[in-house]
Amino acid sequence: MTFQTTRPVVLLVESRRATFTDSALSRDDVTVVLLRFDSVELSPHYVQRTSHVPTFTLETAAPLEDEAARYLRWTADAGIRPQFFCNPNEALQADAQRFAALVGLPHLGREQVGWVRNKMSMKDRYAELGIPHPAYRPVDTLRDVEAFAADHGWPVVLKPVDSDSCIATYRIGSTEGLAAVPPLDPALEWMVEEFIDGREFQLCAVVARGQVVDAYLSKNPRPILEVLDGAINANITYAPGERLPVDARALAQQLTDGLGIPHGYLHGEFFLTEGGEFFMSEVAARLSGCEVPMNHGLAYGFDFLGVVLDTYLDRVPVPEYTKNRAVGDLLLPIRPGRLVRISTGDELRRLPGVIGVHLTATRGDLLDPPRASHAATGYVHVEGATADEGGEPQ
Repeated sequence: MTFQTTRPVVLLVESRRATFTDSALSRDDVTVVLLRFDSVELSPHYVQRTSHVPTFTLETAAPLEDEAARYLRWTADAGIRPQFFCNPNEALQADAQRFAALVGLPHLGREQVGWVRNKMSMKDRYAELGIPHPAYRPVDTLRDVEAFAADHGWPVVLKPVDSDSCIATYRIGSTEGLAAVPPLDPALEWMVEEFIDGREFQLCAVVARGQVVDAYLSKNPRPILEVLDGAINANITYAPGERLPVDARALAQQLTDGLGIPHGYLHGEFFLTEGGEFFMSEVAARLSGCEVPMNHGLAYGFDFLGVVLDTYLDRVPVPEYTKNRAVGDLLLPIRPGRLVRISTGDELRRLPGVIGVHLTATRGDLLDPPRASHAATGYVHVEGATADEGGEPQ
């Protein structure tokens, strides 16, 4: 099949989270070509509804250089050649960016990928840039964790170097607490860092040609790591008119400059202690998880995902804001077992402040959620005049 288009063409890496993909596909001023990794599990419904979209399926068992050559032949035969590249898939960051380099598309370099994906390289870079961050150390065994705690005190946080969503991440409060931690998977690189007792915030920014277009700040009612133990799982975007606890735009530009981010979406997390100390946690060059991007769009009243995609097309968007409110997403609780009762969408919409509902589970489902911060039976969007009005745990 041959495709003809005069619009800009972007090669978009698929992800299980299809919100951004759907937004891109709804545009009438850009042509989307999907890059599908055969290792990514996609729902049959999604595959069916995107069957009309030109898609190159990459075979992950084959050498990436061979797949790049096959892709170039495929685009030549199809008569369509993407000029732009966008990867919202965190787990595929290294392979996706290297593939883009092999086929001549804009991409992050190997060092940049390390800074935004490998938590050790990331914090090494923070040290070079003078950005405050928790103390950290690579570890191979739980005995190494104990040695780190002897130097820095309990509690500590143990995590894989390249994970996300708090997967395989543990807060350990004492030597005795090490006994509850599963043996470290030798196939993964591990690190330990000091625990920061403070409020957690999420920083998102839109970057065009190396400059921050704007930055958006969210707060977490409880730190994300505590969600794994049952704490409220929510992200609340500050209203545009609110006073922020940090200069979000200046911080985003410092990170953009230091990490060499050319365009797209920059996402980071940081902590502020009760005494006002700042500690940068982690950063990524892709959309943040859960519904944080949608919170920003709803709070400010604009097409946030459309603005993000524009930057990958080498455009410099000028967002037009039409709202001044705080909006948060509350992830609905989940636990293993047969689901026998769940609130309906109508019931949830009647609750004060709820402006949107999305349920992913129904009565009768057998649930086996992962130990991850994104695990949920759905979410609701809640509005308020300020982020504090979004509510605090009682």
